[in-house]
Amino acid sequence: MAIIFVVAVLVSFLIKTFLIRSFFIPSGSMENTLVVDDRIIVNELVPDVVGLERGDVVVFQDPGGWLDSAPEIEQSPVTAAVEWFLSLVGLAAPDSDDHLIKRVIGLPGDTVECCNALGQLSVNGVPLDESAYVKLPVGESRVSQIDFSVTVPEGSMWVMGDNRWNSQDSRYHMDMPGGGSVPIDDVVGRAFVISWPVSRWGWLGNYPEVFDGVPDPADVPADSGATTGGE
Repeated sequence: MAIIFVVAVLVSFLIKTFLIRSFFIPSGSMENTLVVDDRIIVNELVPDVVGLERGDVVVFQDPGGWLDSAPEIEQSPVTAAVEWFLSLVGLAAPDSDDHLIKRVIGLPGDTVECCNALGQLSVNGVPLDESAYVKLPVGESRVSQIDFSVTVPEGSMWVMGDNRWNSQDSRYHMDMPGGGSVPIDDVVGRAFVISWPVSRWGWLGNYPEVFDGVPDPADVPADSGATTGGE
């Protein structure tokens, strides 16, 4: 029994380290796709083995200055030990408050702009119909209250929350290093399923139909109207 237990813990540790791990959702920035206290499973093969795609919902480390420092929570030695063990095997996520989750809108070289006359966001000149996942205030049609035009730097991504008028995403950090873009190296993985509560269980899609018409950056004529995300 002891050998079986040790092997099970080792396998769980390896899975959590290299394949999948769990996080919980601490805020409403991704509503209605994800709500507070949802638990998600993240595929850690993205982006090192499986490449990122526009529309992916990704968990990433704070690139610097996006999150306020979380206060230290006093725990008894027993509680701390249990949480450490559960996190070791991927059944708890005590570091969820140190990470963010957003949807990938732009990849390296993409020009992301908002908003056109219909209130839509555009990628490489193609307007997007994001109604399948974006949450807006009642009566509002603009998918961003902030107008912007950026070109995503090499090795980075442009991310936005689905709850567009209540998400401190790339738009709100354009004055920081990187111009609001997030280094792809900071990505922990792609969220692909809501695992808890049972009533919320379901797959997390990346809505490829929304981005189907977006051309590669190399196929888009140079546009002096966009600013590089790193500026």
